[in-house]
Amino acid sequence: MANSLKSIRQPIDEELKAFEKHFKEAMQSHVPLLDKITYYIVRRKGKQVRPMFVFLAAKMFGQPNGSTYHAASLIELLHTATLVHDDVVDDSFERRGFFSVNALWKNKIAVLVGDYLFSKGMLLSMENEEYRAFKIVSNAVKVIIEGELLQIEKARRLDIKEKDYYEIIRQKTASLIAAACSMGAASCTKEEAVIEKMHLFGEKAGIAFQIKDDLFDFGTDDVGKPLGIDIKEKKMTLPLIYALENTSRSKKKEIINTIRKHSENPNKVAEVIDFVRNSGGLDYAKDAMLRYRQEALDILAALPDSDSKTALHELVLFVTERNK
Repeated sequence: MANSLKSIRQPIDEELKAFEKHFKEAMQSHVPLLDKITYYIVRRKGKQVRPMFVFLAAKMFGQPNGSTYHAASLIELLHTATLVHDDVVDDSFERRGFFSVNALWKNKIAVLVGDYLFSKGMLLSMENEEYRAFKIVSNAVKVIIEGELLQIEKARRLDIKEKDYYEIIRQKTASLIAAACSMGAASCTKEEAVIEKMHLFGEKAGIAFQIKDDLFDFGTDDVGKPLGIDIKEKKMTLPLIYALENTSRSKKKEIINTIRKHSENPNKVAEVIDFVRNSGGLDYAKDAMLRYRQEALDILAALPDSDSKTALHELVLFVTERNK
């Protein structure tokens, strides 16, 4: 069982406290409306998992420095931007139990705020001549957008296969965690082989993280989004893909028809959830999550021992064993 987030943070506690100040400064603007919105965003920030990946990856290979703080701010700015844009794309009015930016200020402002956060992140890296970080993150942003568009295309046709699912979550979620780990490492070492290993570690951990998140949609825990929201949004996740691939042709047609035509009907959504639960889809997805998690931990195990490495190991366990 993973340790608490508080104990995992211990090796980088001072750095994370200093980072909060650094991040608030990075969010500032001269436009009162923008400051009001970014203040709201900062107040409802999550667990700061991605900056933790940055600092722990950095501390495995040296002492966190200015480049590490810039990397963590860059990752958090871009992650926040993608969340703001995601809520617009998904027409979602809630995020982690709070109103989303688009719910309070409407879509036009939410899109512009997301754009602002993207540009702040890019400027942060250019102003500090962090060209390596700029390249890593620019690639991650490109990949995230490709993943989002691929998911939208597949949602329209409801024809997603397992390989498509992995490609979507690798692009949409894992790419940013991979960027966090490789940027953290790159801030403290010039060894390309090590930086690449940390990128692969982050990608594997990120895939496991997203599969865990997708499993919540079929559970009963309050995780800041309504039960069955992925089905309502016609997002085909691994438990559902497995269930559809392992049922009769007529049942598959019936379930796809339900998702296509009745995704707004809570009773119909509940029927799809029951179908997936009874199909073995949750166990299949959990096994896949554990496989990717182990692949990430195997990469980590081959690197030099340290308190930060131990904490990074525990962080991977935490994000794949969490209840919300």
